[in-house]
Amino acid sequence: MRKSYRVKKEKDFQAIFEQGHSVANRKFVIYSLNKEQKHYRVGLSVSKKLGNAVVRNRIKRHLRHAVMHLSPQLENHDFVIIARKGVEELDYQDILSNLTHALKLAKLYKKESFGEEKA
Repeated sequence: MRKSYRVKKEKDFQAIFEQGHSVANRKFVIYSLNKEQKHYRVGLSVSKKLGNAVVRNRIKRHLRHAVMHLSPQLENHDFVIIARKGVEELDYQDILSNLTHALKLAKLYKKESFGEEKA
C-alpha cells in the first residue's frame, strides 16, 4: 500500500478521532472523516493486548491486504480501523468479511454498480 493511501501523522489520527464519526461491529471499530481528496487514506491500530509483535503484524498485514482488495468500492474518506479482541483468532477470509461489514456500517463501502459481478 502506497504512503499516500496511509494515515501516518498523529495530528491526522487526532483529527479523525475528534471530528469524525465511529461505527463498530464485534471485531472492528472504524472512525471516518469525510475530506475532499482523490482517494481514501487508512490508518490501522492493533493493541498490544491482542498479542506479541508477530501476531499484531500478521493482523495488520491481513488488514492492509483486505483494504487493497476492497479499494475499488471504498469512498474517498480518511478512516482508522481499530482491531478488537478476537481478531487474532481469525483467518484472512473472516477478517475480510468482518471488515466489509464494518465498512458498510460506516457507509464507506460503495455498492457495486448494476451489471458488475463480484470477484
